[in-house]
Amino acid sequence: MNKTKIITRTIFVLSVVSLLNDISSEMLYPVMPLFLQSIGFSTVLIGVLEGFAEAIAGLSKMYFGRMSDSMSKRMPMVRAGYLLSAISKPMMAVLTFPLWVFSARTLDRLGKGIRTGARDALLSDETTAEHKATVFGFHRAFDTIGAATGPLMALIWLQFHPTDYKTLFLLAFLPAICSVAFTFFIREQKKEISIAPPIPFLEKFLYWKKSPAAFKQLMIGLLFFGLINSSDLFLLLRAKQITGNDSAVILAYILYNLVYALLAFPLGKLADRIGMKKIIVAGFFLFAIVYAGMSVAQNVIWIVALLILYGIYAAATEGVSKALISNIVPAGETASAIGFFTGWNSIATLVASSATGFIWYAASPEIAFALSAGGSMIAAIYLAGRKLV
Repeated sequence: MNKTKIITRTIFVLSVVSLLNDISSEMLYPVMPLFLQSIGFSTVLIGVLEGFAEAIAGLSKMYFGRMSDSMSKRMPMVRAGYLLSAISKPMMAVLTFPLWVFSARTLDRLGKGIRTGARDALLSDETTAEHKATVFGFHRAFDTIGAATGPLMALIWLQFHPTDYKTLFLLAFLPAICSVAFTFFIREQKKEISIAPPIPFLEKFLYWKKSPAAFKQLMIGLLFFGLINSSDLFLLLRAKQITGNDSAVILAYILYNLVYALLAFPLGKLADRIGMKKIIVAGFFLFAIVYAGMSVAQNVIWIVALLILYGIYAAATEGVSKALISNIVPAGETASAIGFFTGWNSIATLVASSATGFIWYAASPEIAFALSAGGSMIAAIYLAGRKLV
């Protein structure tokens, strides 16, 4: 591998795979709450569904992240993960019973859990410490271009076929299976680290015990933030509540993803230059502003402005967090560490989404968003005071 070349062939193809997969997923994501409500799901049940699906993803990320570090190959897990997510898309078009919908969402999230740690470890293995945030930012930029393209395709479809969600689920299968096909163009480098002995089943979930002190400090801040960061579906439900317009919601979501895609790569490069922790802390402060704004927003102009800021927050935190983790832990433990983080973060999302759904129902959406804003400020202040590297 040529370490002087920042964006290698493997990084580029993996980014294309993520782009295609996200076109598929994001064709469905902004219409998912509308679809679920159309088949009788309450706000509380939507929160439980998303939280449960993320918890499944979380447990599998931890398990398969550790497994990836103990194997000589990462691509089989990457390929299997994308395949399972692809299969889940047409399932939603077959039946609308709650248990079947739960199963389809769970299969999609299981696929994400299987592939995430191995894929991110591949990205980390392809670069050096001083370029990690740049590489993860590049990957997130491609990923998010797909996240902007998918909703646009969904919007065009629904303009001509209003409420025809089932056909949309079938159409989403096409880019998903193309993403699987592109994984066969990746030639995985042989690992330069020694293959670890088999890890006992329960220990695959317990990376914390052997992790470095800096990793533990970072996890406290990131996972506390995860406990107040519910599914983005609630942002879309709030946008629909304020605007009363499905198309406006999807367009605002497309704008958010465009901002995210445009800024992920430059913010990654900036993080490599000035420090990853500073960028993450700034992102958490932006999150607080967005959620506080959502608690008092009154019209579509508010929604558009806040989702632009939300795109900046996402670009500043998601890829950069994984890059920082990969620099803190030993090279042979990258998938375990990222799997631990993304796994427990998904479980935190179960708590956050369920709590947000309950608070929304029992009190008000304004209170739910205000509480999240306050929690984000606490997480930002905590991380700002930690010396990690």
